[in-house]
Amino acid sequence: MGQPKRKQSKMRSRLRRGAHNFKMPLLAKDTDGNLVMPHRVNPETGMYRDRQVLEVEL
Repeated sequence: MGQPKRKQSKMRSRLRRGAHNFKMPLLAKDTDGNLVMPHRVNPETGMYRDRQVLEVEL
């Protein structure tokens, strides 16, 4: 296996690690005001794009 010719600098290592930071998932407001992930059925209400697609027992 090949070996590095030079020591990798601290700045270069930190720049690489900085690209792996956590990003908040995008959330959209549902018709009842709850935050849900887009393009997914709301598990609490069973609604998707203002239509009832799942039967939810209350």
